[in-house]
Amino acid sequence: MAPKCPSENTAAVDQSSFWSSGSLHWDKHRIGWAIAGACTVVTVIISIISVFSHCRNYTSPRHQRQIIRILYMPPVYAVISFLSYRFFRDYTYYSFIEVVYEAVTLSAFLLLLIEYVADFREGDRQNLLKEKEKRRLMIPFCCFRYRPTKPYFMYAVKWSVLQYVIVRPLISLIGIICQAKGILCESEGFNAHYANVYLEAIDFVSISVALYGLLLFYGLTRTELEGKRPLAKFLCIKLIVMFTFYQSFIFSALQGRVIHATEYWTETNIADGLNALAICIEMIFFSSLMWWAYPAREYRREPGQRATGILRPLWDSINYADFAREILSSTIYLFNPKKYKAEKAQQEKEGRPPIPTFASAFNLEDSERNSRNRTHGRLSGDIPLTARYSGDRGRYEPAPVDEGRQWNEKQHVASPKMQV
Repeated sequence: MAPKCPSENTAAVDQSSFWSSGSLHWDKHRIGWAIAGACTVVTVIISIISVFSHCRNYTSPRHQRQIIRILYMPPVYAVISFLSYRFFRDYTYYSFIEVVYEAVTLSAFLLLLIEYVADFREGDRQNLLKEKEKRRLMIPFCCFRYRPTKPYFMYAVKWSVLQYVIVRPLISLIGIICQAKGILCESEGFNAHYANVYLEAIDFVSISVALYGLLLFYGLTRTELEGKRPLAKFLCIKLIVMFTFYQSFIFSALQGRVIHATEYWTETNIADGLNALAICIEMIFFSSLMWWAYPAREYRREPGQRATGILRPLWDSINYADFAREILSSTIYLFNPKKYKAEKAQQEKEGRPPIPTFASAFNLEDSERNSRNRTHGRLSGDIPLTARYSGDRGRYEPAPVDEGRQWNEKQHVASPKMQV
C-alpha cells in the first residue's frame, strides 16, 4: 500500500478578511486576488464579444460550433485559475479540471480543419490525396514511410488526436480520486511510490500522440488550407498550453530558492498561486489573439439577412455528440472495418441524406475502392492484369482470366507480365 503524501497546506488558516477594523485589509495575497479577478473579468468580456459575434453571424454551423468551443478556452482557463488562486488549498483539483479543456480544444481544432477540407470543391477533393505521394513520417519516425491515400492511415491520424479527449478526462478523474485518498503527491515529483508519476507518463504519451497526429494532418493539408490561417489558429491554442506548462515548471523550480513558506502558505501554495495569477493575466492577451485568429467577419451574413439567435449556437457548442460520433466511427473503422462498411451500406440503402464526413472530405471511399481494384487485378494505370492487346484499336482490352488464357495459348503468345 502506498504511503500517504505529506500535506501541501499549513495547519494554520488565515481567518482575516478584506475588511478589518472598518478598513480594507490588503496583503500580498489579496492584492494578487484582486488582480486575478480583474483580469478574469476582462478575459470573459473579450471572449463574450468574440463568441457573441459568431452567434449573431451563425452562417456556417459546422465551422462555427468548433470555433466557439475554441474561443471558450481563455475564459475557462481564467475562471478556473482564479478559483484555484482563491481556494488555493484545493489547487490540485482545479488544475485537473482546467487541463481537460485542452483536450476538448485540440479535438475541436482537428474537426475544424476537417470541415475546411470538406468544403473544397468536389473536383479538387477527388484529387486531394491522390496527388500526394508516399512520404516519410516526421521526426522521430522519419525512417518510416506512409501513403496518404490509404483510408486506414487517415482514420488512424484522426483517432490519434481524438483519443486525447477520452484519455485526458480519465487521467483527471483518477488524479482527483488519488488526491482525495492522499496518494497522488505532486510535490514528490516522480516518486514511484505515488500515483503522480504514472499519470504524468500516461498523459505525456497521450498528448504526444495527439500533437504528432495533428501536425501530420496539417502537413498533409497545408496547401489546401491556405487562406484559413491554420498555423495562427493552432498557435493560439498551443501557446496557452506551453505557457502554463513552462511557467508551472519555473515556479516549482523556485521553491526553496526564491519562494519561501510563510505562516499561512507553504512553498507549494505560493508557487501554485503565482502560476494561477500569471494564467489569469495571460488570458487577456490570448483571448484577444483568438479574437483576431478566429474572426466572425469570415462568416458575416448577407445584407438584409436577419441576425441568428444565440441559443442554437451556444447549444451546438456544448453538444458534444459530434465528438462521440467521430470517435466511434474511427474506432469501428480501425478495429472492425466490416461493421463500418455494413453501416455505411445500410445508410445508403435507406436513402438517408448524406452529410459531410471525414471519409467524404478526403474521398476515402474512392481511395479504398481503387485500392481494392488494384488488389483484385487492377493496375494504377487502369490496365487489367488479365488483358490482351488489340492491334485494331491500339490498346489493351480486358478479358476474363479463362478467355485470356485460351487466347494466349491459341496465339502462342505469353500474356504481358505487369506488376502493380
